[in-house]
Amino acid sequence: MARIDDFQQARDLSAGALAEEDIHTIAARCGFEVTGDGAALRVPFLDRVYRVTFPDFIFADLADTTAQVPLQEQVLLLHYMQGVRPLLTGEWIAYREIPGAGFYFSAFVKRAIDPLKQMFGQNTAALLKAAQKLGAIPLETGDAAFELRLLPFAPIQVIVWEGDDEFPAEANVLFDASIGEYLPAEDAAWLASLPVYRLMALAR
Repeated sequence: MARIDDFQQARDLSAGALAEEDIHTIAARCGFEVTGDGAALRVPFLDRVYRVTFPDFIFADLADTTAQVPLQEQVLLLHYMQGVRPLLTGEWIAYREIPGAGFYFSAFVKRAIDPLKQMFGQNTAALLKAAQKLGAIPLETGDAAFELRLLPFAPIQVIVWEGDDEFPAEANVLFDASIGEYLPAEDAAWLASLPVYRLMALAR
């Protein structure tokens, strides 16, 4: 498991590389807005909005400027800024299809799939109610399914099949096929898990 200093090093490397770019180029690539003073990016992420200064990439939650944005979230967002392209394929893939996913598959299941099944496998109505609060787009598959746009060009689909006396609950999280071009498999696992835990919190 990565240590705090590993995340700090990854954060510093990504921030340093991005600092060499033009802020407007980054914003256009990522689907972000440049703030009026031209010195920061407005970054919508799930149900939060961050202000990220340029060129030092200091993160602040606009809803709570005293809150510290988790380092791992910062790394995830910086990696998105570095590699994303403003074009979705419209093709949905499972986590296993992301390059390098085999090494992190068990972590993906533990962080995203198992919590979905345990929390919502017998109560998909609660899942759909929580998803509405995040602006989810309903889908016609499974017993509960929807699309979430976590970042402008990083959507996921969440699908849950309820369990019964004969069959256990099942769940899956799908990604646009472009994800492998800009996020490593470890980041993709975190990208899937963050909304799952937010959905669980909203359903409690």
